[in-house]
Amino acid sequence: MVNTVQNQVNTFVSQPQGGDKMDKEAFLELMIAQLQNQNPLEPMDGTEYASQLAQFSSLEQLSNLNESMNRSIDADYFLTQSINNTLTATLIGNDVKLASPILNNIGQESIKFGYKLPADASEVTIQIYNESGLLVRTISQENTPNGDHKLSWDFSDDNGKKLPEGSYRFEIEAKNAKGENMLVETYGIGRIDGVRFGENGTTLIVGGIEYSLADIIEILNPSSGENENNGSSGNSGSSGNDGDSGSDGNNGNSGSNGGIGDKGYNGNSGKWNF
Repeated sequence: MVNTVQNQVNTFVSQPQGGDKMDKEAFLELMIAQLQNQNPLEPMDGTEYASQLAQFSSLEQLSNLNESMNRSIDADYFLTQSINNTLTATLIGNDVKLASPILNNIGQESIKFGYKLPADASEVTIQIYNESGLLVRTISQENTPNGDHKLSWDFSDDNGKKLPEGSYRFEIEAKNAKGENMLVETYGIGRIDGVRFGENGTTLIVGGIEYSLADIIEILNPSSGENENNGSSGNSGSSGNDGDSGSDGNNGNSGSNGGIGDKGYNGNSGKWNF
């Protein structure tokens, strides 16, 4: 009888059935039932009873330790979440690099994105697609140096026609001097407009789209006062080299060799304008 009840206890402890867990109350009830139903002619051995009491004590300690650890983990989680939420809110107004090829047109004049070359490229091709997968814009660049390159797109197609609002996607291919394809790191660029706290965690709102913290590659200082000319302005200065002449060459307002101008690479800001 004793062995039968003991086997049942071990079975319940090692293999909970129906999703139920053997807690200390259930263990105590089984042990009391074992005492009540023991054979009076063959009472339970004292050593075996002491062993079961030791098991009950160990079970109670493990149960209390488990509850204490769960409470500690929950407290640490909420504390960490609170700190993260507070720190994340301070990011509002900062520019970020996003691990996303999506360009969202919500009515703004232009949008920024960029890419990073591991080495000098003889040819770089930027292709932009609409939501239907149709190619709407192709930009080709030659003799592009290695490093980061930021671009500004004014949502116009190859014919200069403004495209409607919606979601667009860009792809970039680059070839080295030998004509071999290069691995290009691409990223979107946007400013954090807000932070949203939801059931699934904290998300950052950039350009009207929610991004998780895992989508953020780098946090940049706000580009206050930085000219992001997309080529729609600038009366002259098509070469856009160094702004050697012109009264206001850096902004492309005048001058035969403006810093930004209509098209070209701006050496001052390190950006392509098209």
